[in-house]
Amino acid sequence: MKLAHALGALGILALAACATAPGNARAADPGVGETFCDCPDCPEMVVVPAGTFNMGAPESKTDRHSSEERPVHRVTVGQPFAIGKYEVTFAEWDACVADGGCNGYRPDDRGWGRGKRPVINVNYQDAKAYTAWLSRETGHAYRLPSEAEWEYAARAGTTTRYHFGDSIRTSQANYSFSGETVRVGSFSPNLFGLHDVHGNVYEWVEDCWNESYAGAPSDTDVWTTGDCYYRILRGGSWIVAPRYVRSASRNKYAPGVRYNDYGFRVARSLP
Repeated sequence: MKLAHALGALGILALAACATAPGNARAADPGVGETFCDCPDCPEMVVVPAGTFNMGAPESKTDRHSSEERPVHRVTVGQPFAIGKYEVTFAEWDACVADGGCNGYRPDDRGWGRGKRPVINVNYQDAKAYTAWLSRETGHAYRLPSEAEWEYAARAGTTTRYHFGDSIRTSQANYSFSGETVRVGSFSPNLFGLHDVHGNVYEWVEDCWNESYAGAPSDTDVWTTGDCYYRILRGGSWIVAPRYVRSASRNKYAPGVRYNDYGFRVARSLP
């Protein structure tokens, strides 16, 4: 069973089966805005449209002096793609382990619970192991999103600090030393239908780290040059201040590091 949209500002959850066709194959490719699962234990995916957006943030929107988010640059998303409606959950990760994938690694949940909580204590390499298993399971090329894909999907057409505006409250996201993660989908989605792009857990993306956007791709390709010792995390987490959960905020860490606020969501290209 997969989580449906959160119901209202209180974050009340409804449960619904994620639509799959017989044989784990859909009868038709989904359109923009539609959701799908490629297998019963697969993450629920949402199709986001092609478009353009301004990636990064001017200094007035950073809440701190940060050259990492500049220069603001125009990025073209050439075609629709699919991205996880939610962060990958413990239930989805545990299905990978049960099937012999994910290197048999069972992350510690710190006693907070597994199930629909986002998987934590996973590093970049763990996330890649999960997408490799998911690709084998479904026959589709699952991957981590590029940094540009992530920000485009998180913004969902907005230019404000957060997808709901320039200010944030604890009724809108899980951040600011809340104490622990919450079940995915506990807060209202953005306009593309994605949940928890602000807070809950940091999300690994594919790109190498660069100290600024000078020379960044003008499309959604992965930035494969720069300091590839470090990989990028986006979205902030339950333990960080509001400025770190903004749509434009960036963080870096070594790909082998695991923390109790590190997770991920998956992406895949469409035919």
